[in-house]
Amino acid sequence: MKIKHILVLFIFGFIVSVIGALFKLESWPYASELLIIGLPLKALALLLLIIKLLRNKTNKLLNS
Repeated sequence: MKIKHILVLFIFGFIVSVIGALFKLESWPYASELLIIGLPLKALALLLLIIKLLRNKTNKLLNS
């Protein structure tokens, strides 16, 4: 998976989380579901980014 795809996944999760928080503040329906979807998406993107960086052998910052 390319870093571009991971970034898109993180941004999508962030947008869904912000919309879920707005729904929660306004007491609209489906707020909890949006938060339940958005937060794991961000966590998954962060996990994929960490794995991508650790597997990259040319990254001098992490391999020193």
